[in-house]
Amino acid sequence: MIYENILSNIENKTAVITINRPESLNALNSKTIQELSQLFSELNDNNEVRVIILTGSGEKSFVAGADIKEFSDFGTSAAEDLARNGQNILFNKIENMSKPVIAAINGFALGGGLELAMACHIRYASENAKLGLPEVTLGLIPGYGGTQRLPKLVGKGWANELIFSAKMISGEKAKEIGLVNEVFSLEELLPKAQELAKMIARNSPMGISKAISAVNQSDTEMGFETEIKYFGELFEMDDKKEGVTAFLKKRKPSF
Repeated sequence: MIYENILSNIENKTAVITINRPESLNALNSKTIQELSQLFSELNDNNEVRVIILTGSGEKSFVAGADIKEFSDFGTSAAEDLARNGQNILFNKIENMSKPVIAAINGFALGGGLELAMACHIRYASENAKLGLPEVTLGLIPGYGGTQRLPKLVGKGWANELIFSAKMISGEKAKEIGLVNEVFSLEELLPKAQELAKMIARNSPMGISKAISAVNQSDTEMGFETEIKYFGELFEMDDKKEGVTAFLKKRKPSF
């Protein structure tokens, strides 16, 4: 499928998705959300892809936020539909993908852009990254999961400070509070994300898929039971048989 606002490339079992709206600092509009949703579905079903990296075009911005022009005149019902639809077709989809998604944050990640990065499983940032949730400056709150995912990543105190103040923080500060995993120079960012993807791609796809689901349940009452259930289920699967056999025979597994 040909996309208008995103680019994609598959190499070494890793798909790199680039949001390509440089004229608007890669802001999320409805078209881009729809295209990302479709592409993530395709990649989730593609057996040649083990890991996905999400980044933005250019050197200034990952995603500078939502396209405010699209919803500036919405009422309550339309605004609720906008938030719910975005969550259902993209942000929740990314979080619940069966394959790891790494956000390579190359500059501004504001509003919906930071919410998009937080839906990913792992976040790397460039040294020029600026992250924040400025919605209260518009008389709004984050609508794509920001009030829910940010406290889980950094705790309520930092989440409240960032949301209430609307301030932007650097990549280094984001690493300090646990919002991103690592910070690299802009030139190193994508290669480092690809290096991590290569390490992940060597491992059991089924094990990783179950691990994603279990980790996503870690803050619920069913977390431990989910882990136990998946641990047991994997014993009947080919990946476990290959992994254990390879270990006992002192060879590398072939998943």
